Parts: sequence; structure tokens; C-alpha cells
Amino acid sequence: MFLLRIVLTGLLLFPVTLRLLAQEEKTFIIHQSGQARPSADSSFLALKDAYGKAVEKGDMTAAALHLRQMGQFCYHLGHYPQALDYHLQAGKLFKQQGKEMQLAENLNDIGTLYYYNRQPSLAREQYNEAFNIYNKAQQKNGIAFTYGKIGHLYEKQQLYDSAFYYQRLALDQYHQIDNHTGMAKIYENLGSIHEDQERYDSATRYFRQALALNQQNGDSIACLEIYNNLGDVFRKTGHYLEGLDQTRNALALALRANEQYQICSAYRDIAKSYNLMGNNDSAYYYLELSRYHLLQIYSQENGRQVALLQTMYDIEKKNNEIAGLRNTRNIIGAIVIVGILLVIMAMLIISRQRLKIHNAALAEFNLKQELELRSKELSTHTLHIIQKNQLLEELHQKLDDMVKEDRRDQKKQLKQLQSQINQNFNHDQHWDEFRGIFEQVHQSFFDKLREYCENLTANDLRLVALLKMNLASGDIATLLGISMDSLRVVRYRLRKKLNLPQGESLSVFIQSL
Repeated sequence: MFLLRIVLTGLLLFPVTLRLLAQEEKTFIIHQSGQARPSADSSFLALKDAYGKAVEKGDMTAAALHLRQMGQFCYHLGHYPQALDYHLQAGKLFKQQGKEMQLAENLNDIGTLYYYNRQPSLAREQYNEAFNIYNKAQQKNGIAFTYGKIGHLYEKQQLYDSAFYYQRLALDQYHQIDNHTGMAKIYENLGSIHEDQERYDSATRYFRQALALNQQNGDSIACLEIYNNLGDVFRKTGHYLEGLDQTRNALALALRANEQYQICSAYRDIAKSYNLMGNNDSAYYYLELSRYHLLQIYSQENGRQVALLQTMYDIEKKNNEIAGLRNTRNIIGAIVIVGILLVIMAMLIISRQRLKIHNAALAEFNLKQELELRSKELSTHTLHIIQKNQLLEELHQKLDDMVKEDRRDQKKQLKQLQSQINQNFNHDQHWDEFRGIFEQVHQSFFDKLREYCENLTANDLRLVALLKMNLASGDIATLLGISMDSLRVVRYRLRKKLNLPQGESLSVFIQSL
């Protein structure tokens, strides 16, 4: 069990590093296919070039479509503010060109972005506007899709009656146009709502209906997701073998499609099943497989994120240089008219502009180097914490064995040493250094947190930092050196200090800061 816990801790810390590099939420997993893809920088540059050419030709509809694609690209890599900016620009152009259907589709995208930015009221406004456009045009497929979006929004707010209502409206629309793909998605949504409410029989029934339709449609990726859902339901109800069968079905499809995220998830779920059945050797084996694929994902995602950020930096730099050159041409034109005196002034302005560009490029390079260094330091420091806790656990176990030898003259001193080791779990001398690096990666995070509560203790801030890193509760308890019961008490007290209303998730709140 000790080795299994260490592996699980290590496995969960790699997504933490990935999330720190990729920024924001996450919480959101993007399905990646195993087929060859263009690199992030070349894909984004191609969209940017296509947008520029469309603007030059005066084809503003094509320009809007490219802006929307750029927004979707940034969304799938977790850059939500930039994605929202592109979608808003696209929406303005669609409205100017009178492209109602494209405008409605873009509004649904914007609604999703507002939802992930914890602005459900704004998300609902976008969905309502999209629905009105579809309803006016009697576009049933769009109506059904928007109903499903609204139902999903209510589900995440735990307003299940409203969620059921809109999902059923969506299902009715899809039935009218005999859209099996849409029907399958709504059945899956209904199953998810029932699962949230622990109505596992109903959840299983809807998941099986969704699976049957996806199999008819030949949609293996959708089937993969349903198998995962069924595996979760069976594990939650104690049917571990049935859950294992469903997860193996998901794994087979994931391997066939080379879906790295799903392969990693399936191996982890198989490990859970074996652990619940008491077969920890197999659990350890599958956790190692999951960790291997997670490392592959980490490497690929890190490369994509760095490439996209570099591309966006280069584009911004290029735009600044173009703007500078345009200003220079205007100045030269004025110099020809005014005379020799203004020529001298223009030369001074050009020199100053070039110096600014040079300084900006140098500052940009230094910032990039500093971020890379800080990311490495954060990974190294996290590894130090794991190694330190591992050493303390081993020492604790050895001392416990010595206590059991029943040598009375040693018992009191050995128990004192055990107490000191336990205390050391919660008082790591490198916490200040960790916090400094953490604040550089998550700038102004603690300042935003103090807007909700100013009297947070050092232990509160440690817990908040680990929650921001999205660790599981068991791993947080291990890193803090406390029991799960103590962790629940600490989380409850933190919720009270932050004045969170009942039903609002503490983890989701912290991820939004």
C-alpha cells in the first residue's frame, strides 16, 4: 500500500505541472486523436494568415470564420481570455454581414467560454440569443443543440429539475428530425444527471441507450466515453468486475484510435478497480502504465503550449514592428513637405522607436527564460516534498517497529521522536520558497484570495495552493501529513472563512481565481 500511494502521488503531480504551464481550469480534458497533426505554431499561423488574406480581399464572412477557428484553437489549449476575444470579434463580423446561423453557432461557443470563466448568467444570455435565432429560422437541430447547452449549464449548477427539463426538450427536437447523434448525446447527458443524483439504475439505462445509438452511428470515440461512464457507475455500485469489463472496452477503443488521454484514463480506472478488489499488485502495474502515458501527454502538451505562446509573442511583435514602420513612413512624408529641419527630428524618432523595439525584444526574451527557470524550480521543489515525506514515513515505520520490541527504557524517547516526525509533515522549511515560485506561476493568486478573506493562516494557504494544483484529497492529506478526517475538517473551516454558499464546490472556486 505504501508503494501504491507513492506511485499515485507521483502520477497526480505530473498533471499539476502540466496545468501550471498551460494555465487555467482545467479541469477540462481535450480528446486528442493519434493521427499526425500540424504543430500548434504552424496551425495557428495558418489561421492568422488566412484571416489576414480574407480581410485584404474584403471577405469579412471568411474573416469571421477564421477568427472563430482561432478562438476554438485557443479554447482547446486552455487560453480562455484570448479565445473569448477572438469569438467576440467573429460575432461582431457575423452580425454585420447578416450571417444568422454562423452568429448563433458562435454565440453557443461564447456561452461555453463564459461558463468556464464562472459567469453562468452571461453564458445563459448567449444561449438565449442563439436560441432566438434558431427558433426564428425554425432550425430544429440548432434549437436542440442549444437546449442541450442550457441543460448542461443547469446540471453544473446542480439545478437538476431545470437540467432534466431542457435535456428532454432537446431530446424531443432531435427525435423530430431523427438525429441519432444528437439523441445519443442527450441520453448521455441524462445519464450523467442521474449519476450525479446517485440514481445508478436510471443512469445505466440512459448510458446504454446512448451506447446503442453510437454503435449504430459507428462513432467509436463517443462509445469510448460511454464505456467509461458505465465503468464508473459499476464501480460506484460495487460491481467491480462489470466495471472492469466496461473499462477494458474503453481501453480497446482508445488503443485503436491512439487516444492518449483516454488510454491514460482507462489504465488509471483499471488500477482503481483492482485496488477496490484488493489486488494491489495489478493496481500498481496499471498505475505505472497510466503514468507512462501521462508522461507522453505531458511532453506533447508542453511542446504545444510553448509553441503557441511563442507564436503569439512573434505575431504581437510583428504587428508592433509593422505599426512602427507605418508611423515612420508617415513621418517621412511629412518631412518631405515641411523641410530639412523635420528630417532631423524624424531621424531621432526612428532611432528612439528602434531602441524601444530592441528593449521590448530583450525584455521578452528575459521573461521567457525566467518562466522556464521558475517552472523547473517548481517541479524540483515538488519532487523534494515527495522525497522528504517518503523518508519521514520510512523513519516513522522503523521507529514503530522498535517500539513494538517492548524495550521499556526506550519507549518514551522513541514515541517523542515519532511525534516530532509527524509534526515535520506539516512544517516544511521550504514552504516559503515553494510559495514564492507558486506566486510567480500564478500571479496575484493570493491577492485575489485575500479579497474573500484576509485572516487565512499559513496552513490555510498551503491547502489552497495544493487545491489550486488540483490534487486529489488523498494526496493532499499525504503531502500535509494529516488524516482524511482532519482534511475534511480543514476544508470545512476554509469554506466557512471564504463564506462559500452551500452547494458551491471549494475546488471549483479556487480554480477560478
